[in-house]
Amino acid sequence: MIRRITLPLLLAGLMGISCKNNSPESGTVENAVPVVAKRVFGDTINTDGSISVTEAINALKTTEKLDCAVSGYATSVCQVKGCWMLLSAQPGDTTGLFVKFKDYAFFVPKDLAGSKVTVRGTAFKEITSVEDLKHYAEDEGKSKEEIDAIREPQEELKFIASGVIAENK
Repeated sequence: MIRRITLPLLLAGLMGISCKNNSPESGTVENAVPVVAKRVFGDTINTDGSISVTEAINALKTTEKLDCAVSGYATSVCQVKGCWMLLSAQPGDTTGLFVKFKDYAFFVPKDLAGSKVTVRGTAFKEITSVEDLKHYAEDEGKSKEEIDAIREPQEELKFIASGVIAENK
């Protein structure tokens, strides 16, 4: 009878020892790897080999279109429904790639501006009409004076994204 009790106790004790936290010091963040929460919009995309916004802009100087993944910062987002965003090299930048979403199949959150993002799809150059420029300015919440000041079509660097991965701010 003693043997039957001793063996289960011995096994329980050994399991407790083997499951014990063997880290040198509880609460030490010295070797901790930061966890970055990511959100996916549209297709789940592969971010391997992504290029910077600056690299994409430079590539569009010598090519008509570029299939790639591009990483940067969302600096403006459509405030009506999140159907477009501006992808820039730096958080405070106002230039970059005007990103829309493939087949109008998904949107991004209206508060995404300031987040680091990676998009995958196609970058290209296109002339944007005055009507569309004014529409986008309205979507962004610009003033009537800023909207009325738009009088010429503009060549823009655009991107059609099949998916977006955003890091939480």
